[in-house]
Amino acid sequence: MNADALETRIPPPVVALVMLLLMWNLAARLPGPLAPSWHVSAALALVAIGAAFDLAALWAFHRARTTINPMRPQATAHLVTAGVYRLTRNPMYLGLVLFLSAGVVYLWSPWAALGPLGFVAYINRFQIGPEERVMRERFGSAYTAWCAGVRRWL
Repeated sequence: MNADALETRIPPPVVALVMLLLMWNLAARLPGPLAPSWHVSAALALVAIGAAFDLAALWAFHRARTTINPMRPQATAHLVTAGVYRLTRNPMYLGLVLFLSAGVVYLWSPWAALGPLGFVAYINRFQIGPEERVMRERFGSAYTAWCAGVRRWL
């Protein structure tokens, strides 16, 4: 199978869920040090921040009346650059990374850290790269200018 065949084929939340299951499995098989008492609170804080990024991004897409479907970037009707999109070009994916990071903190296993790293690597290659090609084609210099002023992640 050609690696390009995976481009925009697996929904990012599914990729995140697979990574979370792998993290859980690794933490169970290769336990780390004893977790501090505050690890659950810190994990919940990361979940809250991740949810805030995701909800803000969804709201911005809703207001712009454009698709949120990451499997069909060519269906994008408008370039969204307001709100949370002034901070990061990929707030929904950042939210998923924060959820996975919450899993790392909750599991308190250094092996679990492979989950967010694997997610970022996969999403950069098979989701963000193809999305950016489509956006460059659809929105040209407006997209290029936005990219010059806003980082891909943070």
